[in-house]
Amino acid sequence: MVTPRVLCIVLAGGRGSRLGPLTTGRAKPSLPVGGNYRLIDVSLSNAMHSGLIDVWVLQQYEPHLLNEHLAGGRPWDLDRTRGGFRTLPPFQGHDRDGFASGNADALARNWPLITAFDPDVLLVSSADHLFKIDYREVIATHLESGADATVASTEMPKGMDLSRYLIVRADGGMVDGVDYKPANPVGRHVGTEVFAYRPAALEENLRGLLDEGGDLGDYGDRLLPRMVKHGTVAVYEHRGHWRDLGTPQAYLDSQLDLLTDRPPLSLDDPDWPIITSMPVRAPALVRRTAELDRAWLTPGADVSGVVINSIIGPGARIEKGAEVRHSVLMGDVVVRAGARVSRSVLAEDVVVGRDARVGAANAKHPALIGVRRRIPAGQEIEAGAEWEPSKPRHILRSAR
Repeated sequence: MVTPRVLCIVLAGGRGSRLGPLTTGRAKPSLPVGGNYRLIDVSLSNAMHSGLIDVWVLQQYEPHLLNEHLAGGRPWDLDRTRGGFRTLPPFQGHDRDGFASGNADALARNWPLITAFDPDVLLVSSADHLFKIDYREVIATHLESGADATVASTEMPKGMDLSRYLIVRADGGMVDGVDYKPANPVGRHVGTEVFAYRPAALEENLRGLLDEGGDLGDYGDRLLPRMVKHGTVAVYEHRGHWRDLGTPQAYLDSQLDLLTDRPPLSLDDPDWPIITSMPVRAPALVRRTAELDRAWLTPGADVSGVVINSIIGPGARIEKGAEVRHSVLMGDVVVRAGARVSRSVLAEDVVVGRDARVGAANAKHPALIGVRRRIPAGQEIEAGAEWEPSKPRHILRSAR
C-alpha cells in the first residue's frame, strides 16, 4: 500500500475577539492553557503523535508572540532540513490582499503553495480547541470513504448552547446536512474543525465559490454546504473529549475541568503528552502558610496564601493572607496579602493590590484582567468585568 502524502495545515490566525482583553495584542492560539502550555500546543502535539511530518501554521492576527513560541517547529520535531514545519503569514499577492475573511478564504489565498506541495490529503485543523485525536484515523476514514471531504464531529453534552458551532447531520457515515451557527440548533453533533480534503475537489469548490463572488468566509458559511450539496462529505466520529475555548466562560471552565478527580483529559498522558516550548523555570515553591486544594502550580510559582480549584501560572506569587478560588492566573501575576480573586482570569503580570476583590465565586461570567494591569488596594472588580491592557504591546514584553 502506498503511503499517502499528507499536508497538515493548522489555522492559527484567529483574533478571538470574544475573549476580550485576554487576546488584545496576541492571537488566540498563543493563549496559555493548563498553566504551562499554549493552545496551539494541542494541535501541534496531535500532529506530532499522529506521525505527520509536514505541518504548516497559517497566521494572520498578531503573530509575534505565536512565532516566538513556535520556535521553528523544533519542540515538536518538525524542524527538518526538507519539508517539515512552515509558517504562512498574510501576504499581498498580485491579485488579492493578504487578509482573509475566514478559514475557507485563508485556504484559497494560500492555494498556490498547497498546489506546489501536491498532497494526496489535505488535513486542516484549528488551534483553538482542547482535545486529543489521532489524525491517522481521520485520514483512514477519509480515504476509505472516497469522499471529497471528511469532517470530524463529536457529540456535545446535553444543555450546552450550540448556537456558535457547525452542526453536522449524518447518516451511514456520510454528511447530509450542515448548519453553521444556527439560532435554534437541531441535534448535538458538532464539527470539531478538523477536516480532511481531497485537494482536487477542494480546489474545484473554492474556484466555484470565487466565481460566484462574495466573501468565502469560514467553512460553514459556504464551502461545506456547497460540498455537501454537490459532492460527498464523510464523517469521522470523535468519541473523546473536545472543547472550544472561544468564550471567557469556556476558557475558564474547560481548564478547571482538568482539576477534577476524573479529568476528561490528561495533558501529560505518557502515551500522548502535550508538548510545549514554554520557558524553563525553577520548581514551584509552597510555603508553610499555604493552603492548597485542587491546585495546579506551574514552575516558578510561589504560594503563601490559599489556592482552591485554580491554576497558577509560571512565576505567579500568592502572598500570605491572599485567596485565589476557581480561577486561572497566567505568568507572573501577583496577588497581594488580603486580596481575594474568585472565578476570574488574570493575564500575565497583573498585580492585585492588598485587600482588593476580583470576581465572584458563583458568577456565571468570569472577570477578565488584561496584561500588566494594576488593581489598586481595596478596589472591588465585579463579576464579568473586563479590563483591557493599558498598552496592547505589553504582552510582548511579558513573554520574554
